[in-house]
Amino acid sequence: MADKLTPEQRSANMSRIRGKNTKPELLVRQLLHARGYRYRLHGSAAGGKLPGKPDLVFAGRRKVIFVNGCFWHSHDCRAGQHAPKNNAEFWSAKRERTAARDADQRQQLQAEGWQVLTVWECEFKRSTDLSELENRLVSFLD
Repeated sequence: MADKLTPEQRSANMSRIRGKNTKPELLVRQLLHARGYRYRLHGSAAGGKLPGKPDLVFAGRRKVIFVNGCFWHSHDCRAGQHAPKNNAEFWSAKRERTAARDADQRQQLQAEGWQVLTVWECEFKRSTDLSELENRLVSFLD
């Protein structure tokens, strides 16, 4: 059984988890850039900041893409349904708030006329061939 981490150790671990420029996000950017798509990063558009700070913004197309981690955003895959045993109430409440915030931000974006696509971290792990994901991205943008 693993040793329990002290609150200071847990805090240090959590502080190293990135919210921007993650490996899945960089891969989506690389796929799209190679196909000739140009975008702005992290919610910046001509009119200012967008709700939720989407990872990729295609302002001319009025489309945005979020690249979400399955655990943090409570995806319905195995990783997203993992429930930590330590401090379970805290994590459950935190993940519920994140999912509710995601839904609210998606609704705000759609109300402002934006189309939204969410790409999940597990989509990169289950396939060594990224052509299916690339086709989904291109289909969304065209």
